[in-house]
Amino acid sequence: MLRTDWTRAEIATIFDMPFTDLVMQAATVHREHHAPGAVQLCTLLSVKTGGCPEDCGYCSQSAHAKSGLAAGKLMDLSEVLAAASAAKAAGSQRFCMGAAWRAPKARDMDAVVAMVRSVRALGLETCMTLGMLDKQQAEQLAEAGLDYYNHNIDTSPENYPSVISTRTFGDRLETLAHVRDAGINVCCGGIVGMGETREDRVGFVHALATLPRHPESVPVNALVPVRGTVLGDMLADTPLAKIDDIEFVRTVAAARITMPRSMVRLSAGRESMSDATQALCFLAGANSIFTGDRLLTTASAGDSADAALFAKLGLVPMTTAEPMTIAAE
Repeated sequence: MLRTDWTRAEIATIFDMPFTDLVMQAATVHREHHAPGAVQLCTLLSVKTGGCPEDCGYCSQSAHAKSGLAAGKLMDLSEVLAAASAAKAAGSQRFCMGAAWRAPKARDMDAVVAMVRSVRALGLETCMTLGMLDKQQAEQLAEAGLDYYNHNIDTSPENYPSVISTRTFGDRLETLAHVRDAGINVCCGGIVGMGETREDRVGFVHALATLPRHPESVPVNALVPVRGTVLGDMLADTPLAKIDDIEFVRTVAAARITMPRSMVRLSAGRESMSDATQALCFLAGANSIFTGDRLLTTASAGDSADAALFAKLGLVPMTTAEPMTIAAE
């Protein structure tokens, strides 16, 4: 049975395990529920960049940031389809589309729905991240056939107000509830390395693992510090605040152990990780990545670099839309 009643004390104990024991336990859990060595390839496209009114301290797309990123308009459907076709040709299974909005407006929904329908027609899984959704918008996306909706909780409930002030942790949970009620799969994770404590990372995993139903996808991002953002400037001035690689792997392992059937995605920050660190993440249960040259507005390693890494580690791209399940629920 999948547990949704984890206590913070239990998750803290997981984090505190000797590192090799922790990774071994996570690897064992992973192999009980997923095909070992198979990694899902996903591509992320920014379909509307910059000008977001939210004040997320990590985000270069915030109108509050001084990153120099200009606000753009929603992409044309033809551009989105060209990018999706290229992603499919490169081996991606899931195509994720992100728009820098607090929430989509009613006038945006027809274009967004057209993107979902058209990308699905290419034979790709679809995912969108558009900010907060109301009940009706979630239902519109479900009717269009959207497979996944991404809405990250970012960090622990306690640390959340130090990162974002323009919406609450409860607002995040409300959108997730609308997505669930509409029958769309949930993609929900967050960012580590924002100067948070181990206790915050425990709280972050606890908040995800105690949702009424685990997210089907759990992206674990390492902060990519961007000058002009609150957190980017903070980490540039105090580099020791950056999370170390072993602690990042511990977070991935804790997510895998507490949410055994979820796809745990090694997301932003991979471009600054060594091959060895990424290998440890895969060993600890990560089985999904973003590939391609960009993640929204930050650089990514690219398809050729990922292919070389997979060859070095003996990993293969997942060939079906869902991971192989070995153990019964």
